[in-house]
Amino acid sequence: MSTLTDSLVQWLQSVGLYPGPAVHHTVSEAAGEVAERVGQATSGMDMAGLLALAAALGWASGFRLYAVVFVTGLLGALGWVVLPGGLHVLEHPALLFASGALLFVEFFADKIPGVDSVWDLLQSVIRIPAGAALAAGVFGADSATMATMAALMGGSLALSSQVAKSTTRAAINTSPEPFSNVGASLVEDGASVGAIWLALTHPLAFAAVLLVVVIALWLLTWALWRFLKAVVQRLRALFGGSPAMNQKP
Repeated sequence: MSTLTDSLVQWLQSVGLYPGPAVHHTVSEAAGEVAERVGQATSGMDMAGLLALAAALGWASGFRLYAVVFVTGLLGALGWVVLPGGLHVLEHPALLFASGALLFVEFFADKIPGVDSVWDLLQSVIRIPAGAALAAGVFGADSATMATMAALMGGSLALSSQVAKSTTRAAINTSPEPFSNVGASLVEDGASVGAIWLALTHPLAFAAVLLVVVIALWLLTWALWRFLKAVVQRLRALFGGSPAMNQKP
């Protein structure tokens, strides 16, 4: 608990929001700790780690964009992770406040039948480009070529998760009970945060899990799309009448 408190106080001091005494009494101690963190991050964040982080940010954005922005920025602001240069903007207090507020709204809106589909429709226009931008930000400060490749990868992954999410929710909303909506939403919450954690701690394991999950989600989307298509056809037959009834004598 003391480590969390110290990290939070240090961040508040860095943005000028904490007027109290410094947790570290000398500049050299603070500089030494920052250097140690940067060294650890540099040694741990190799190309595989950067690619895994870019993929995680893109894929998770299709489910929970605001959770991705808030959690990633908070990890960087507290000094738990030294983010790549292109993602430092996520640590800004204004962006943390905005993403946190939107995360609060989305957490509840996504668990209400009907409202979740409307929310998905409104957010679909931002999740995919934002996923591409976040993935590109992993390499944005170092390599334009890698940033472009990461943007394509992140956008594609965000599209796949967004389509799977929207299709799944449309199928779930054919049932009047609200519990399946809440359950699906909680799974998406955990998957989004879990993807970032796994990418940061075990990038190779994340790559293997992501491959399996993406394939599984595409198969699920295909099956649910056939189900929804059949439901629509039955509704048309129910409200439009049979072809024989609609024919003129």
